[in-house]
Amino acid sequence: MSDGQAKGGAPLDVIAASLRRERARAGLSLTEVARRAGIAKSTLSQLESATGNPSVETLWALSVTLDVPFARLVEPQRPRVQVIRAGEGPTVFSERAHYTATVLSACPPSARRDLYLITAEPGRARSSEPHMSGVVEHIVLSTGRALVGITEDPVELFPGDYITYPGDVPHIFEALDPGTTAVEISEHV
Repeated sequence: MSDGQAKGGAPLDVIAASLRRERARAGLSLTEVARRAGIAKSTLSQLESATGNPSVETLWALSVTLDVPFARLVEPQRPRVQVIRAGEGPTVFSERAHYTATVLSACPPSARRDLYLITAEPGRARSSEPHMSGVVEHIVLSTGRALVGITEDPVELFPGDYITYPGDVPHIFEALDPGTTAVEISEHV
């Protein structure tokens, strides 16, 4: 049996770190988590210091109390790294303008936003009808020049400029220079 490993293979260091992390995320004290899970405070204290030997039942009670999947308490947390190379990713093309939107990050269940890479060429503006109520769009212009924002009052953007506007009203993105690109975050409030 190695350090940080209980008899039978429970990853004590991982469990300890997970319990501390999830308890902090929930904003609950050691006493409150123990009370809600129906375990002794000393048991939880031991688990958080990697000296206890948790049963499945104890870990299930803690996962329910902390509102996290059981596996999150026993598997090491791994950073999620995703790379989308230029020219890759699911892309949607406009029928009425030289405009494409590539999905960089779809909204996960715990968030309310989507992230896009916009590429556009001069010509016809990309006119968007209102999206669902409460949508807010954020644009950071990367290259080129563009008129962006509410259809009645768009703003000329240059590389590095940021604009935010309600997406639930008519709005446009019109490239003024060849090779115009931008990052768009569509926030669903």
